[in-house]
Amino acid sequence: MAAGKLDRRITLQRATVTDDGFSSDGEISWSDIATVWASATPVRDAEKIAAGQVLATIMYRFEIRFSSTVADLGPADRVIFDGKDFNILGVKPLGRREGFEITAAAELG
Repeated sequence: MAAGKLDRRITLQRATVTDDGFSSDGEISWSDIATVWASATPVRDAEKIAAGQVLATIMYRFEIRFSSTVADLGPADRVIFDGKDFNILGVKPLGRREGFEITAAAELG
């Protein structure tokens, strides 16, 4: 993976559910796993109408270097990029312990 290609900073976050004692679901808080260099490629954008509002969805493909810190990254995690929260749709390895390709989408309201 060429270092010059990784020219964007992204933050990877993991959800933690805290039992608040009242609701069965608990309260979700996000904590940083790591901030890493990545390549960011827009894949798709779309618009849809929900509850009378137009919502835009953007999808990106991020590539990052392998590290043991992010080795268990998955769809329960998220990416913060360009001030937006991207829900991870899929993570696949690139090579043997070389890197990861992350596909993620964000809704803009």
